[in-house]
Amino acid sequence: MQRRTWIALALAVALPLPALAQDAVKIGLILPMTGPFASTGRQIDAAVKLYLAQNGSSVAGKKVEIILKDDASVADTTRRIAQELVVNDKVTVLAGFGLTPLALATAPIATQSKTPMVVMAAATSSITEASPYIVRTSFTLPQVTLGIAEWASKNGLKKVATLVTDYGPGIDAEKTFKERFTLNGGEVVTDVRVPLRNPDFAPFLQRVRDSGAQALFTFVPSGVGSALMKQFAERGLDKAGIRLIATGDVTDDDILNDMGEVAVGVVTSHHYSAAHKSPANQKFVEAFGKANKGMRPNFMAVGGYDGMRVILEGLKATKGAGGDALLAAMKGQVFESPRGPVLIDAQTRDIVQDVYIRKVERVNGQLYNVEIETQKSVKDPAKSK
Repeated sequence: MQRRTWIALALAVALPLPALAQDAVKIGLILPMTGPFASTGRQIDAAVKLYLAQNGSSVAGKKVEIILKDDASVADTTRRIAQELVVNDKVTVLAGFGLTPLALATAPIATQSKTPMVVMAAATSSITEASPYIVRTSFTLPQVTLGIAEWASKNGLKKVATLVTDYGPGIDAEKTFKERFTLNGGEVVTDVRVPLRNPDFAPFLQRVRDSGAQALFTFVPSGVGSALMKQFAERGLDKAGIRLIATGDVTDDDILNDMGEVAVGVVTSHHYSAAHKSPANQKFVEAFGKANKGMRPNFMAVGGYDGMRVILEGLKATKGAGGDALLAAMKGQVFESPRGPVLIDAQTRDIVQDVYIRKVERVNGQLYNVEIETQKSVKDPAKSK
């Protein structure tokens, strides 16, 4: 970042704010509302609006103002927007962040300005280490990968191929699966990484088919699973007897119904399903659908919904103050989310939550990720030692 930008940022943080700026608590929400990952932005934006509609849009006598900005999932754009939100708009909180590179691009700005930053989507394990002001309400890939690696070992799979998107979360998923699966006596016969943008899965899937694997473990970002599933079927991997197992990003609730019969029977591990059987989730799914023309919430939505909960409860505790006081008030929160019980770990600022083994089944004519096992209170394994 250029020297003069840092000087402007430092001055903006150091100078006292005019009284008028205190009439509202501003939250800068940075999401990919356009581009290949727009489904993430759409889900989180809808969830943020729902939380405010249900719980009120004021705190400590101040109006909560959401300033939504589209970064189109381009890190340089995210960084510029975050600077403008902090310097010009004087936001109390930065939030959103649909992909890991976008969160990492913003971390230095959060640190420099002492602005709490709530990561509602991005899932690389190391993100919370990039700034002491980051709190995460989404998940990490190691956290949700352990379960499917254990399931594979317990269900007769000996030879598995891996296919992941080639960026932070995918590398996390590949590493975690390989370590746990081989520790349990399995063999990873080939590992494949595909590009983040505009991937053509076909040649990579052919390598998997030729590898002699019994199953394919895969991770792709939210919204990309339907393309993977389509090409999995077109290449005949299902007909060749190769099982598909994955993290829950692949069978994303937002697009699951569009995947068709090839998705039926796919086993995944994840922290949220729209089919989760709890009163809190049933109310959430119903309200979300009513507010959004029948759209089904996915795991990105619950990250945004819970992120707003963590922010507003923190602001209540600080009477609207931000900075270090708000950061402290967000740490250690414990609550019942639509996904199940949640803790924001006070030491790591990361989320501790239940992880579910799910199987895609047809329920009342629609496809759902039906939970079949529960792992209680799972920490990110990198932070659980």
